[in-house]
Amino acid sequence: MDHVKTYYAKEIKHKNGNLIIEGPIPPETLTNLDFHENLVAFRPPTQQQKALVEIAALPEGRIIIAREMNEVVGYVTFLYPDPLERWSQGKMINLIELGAIEIIPKFRGGGVGKSLLQVSMMDDAMDDYIILTTEYYWHWDLKGTKLNVWEYRKMMEKMMNAGGLEYYATDDPEISSHPANCMMARIGKRINQNSIQQFDSLRFMNRFMY
Repeated sequence: MDHVKTYYAKEIKHKNGNLIIEGPIPPETLTNLDFHENLVAFRPPTQQQKALVEIAALPEGRIIIAREMNEVVGYVTFLYPDPLERWSQGKMINLIELGAIEIIPKFRGGGVGKSLLQVSMMDDAMDDYIILTTEYYWHWDLKGTKLNVWEYRKMMEKMMNAGGLEYYATDDPEISSHPANCMMARIGKRINQNSIQQFDSLRFMNRFMY
């Protein structure tokens, strides 16, 4: 499968400053950008930058960023699911995961997350993929946003809807462990029925277990 990546960008006006939403960003460009000190949701900024550079270098890897001048203030990642996750068990070359989305507190609200997803989907090549994301409440910044789990879940769903992702049921034990957790996916226009059936069998792997 050819992993074609076509660059797109748009400028958005936010109450705290104008941002460029752009990508997919090549690894060499990411290396030369500054990462905001508040990008700490997953690891310290310098380590996160290194991780994103590595993802951008993968054939299927895509990084879309929100940039203020030369500084990255938000991003979303797309790559193949972790080999240890159930989603990789079908070895589907057209199944990629929206792995992480992070925006610094200063630019939360105002549609930055929605814009990251909208720019991600501007690339026609995204219709060659099933894109999935798994949402776990223990990853959410409930303290920083002062939202409860249901308010945060609603916010996440609205943001993912902006990228065309919809709720899909699954019997995955981690997702099933709390009612706020969920899986969402976007099935590209050029995905055939065979791939959809493969995806369905990954979503429900425990249906014959007693």
